[in-house]
Amino acid sequence: MNERITLLVDGRRVEAEAGRPLGAVLHGEGNPIIRHTARRHEPRGLFCGMGVCFDCLVTIDGRPGVRACVTPVSDGMRVETGRS
Repeated sequence: MNERITLLVDGRRVEAEAGRPLGAVLHGEGNPIIRHTARRHEPRGLFCGMGVCFDCLVTIDGRPGVRACVTPVSDGMRVETGRS
């Protein structure tokens, strides 16, 4: 069994397996919608799953525009989605 870590997603504590892709963790937590587009407020989630598109962009530790599908989770990571 791999190490379990805790991260914050929109202020909520989430436990996950260390190193797992953030997109998979979010989807596994029942969050298929990761953000909404700025202009039309259309829902976006995992699409390509390999870092080519821009549908799964999140803010991690204050850094915007990070692709959740290819970013491994780490302990204490602070994630802000655009699901509002």
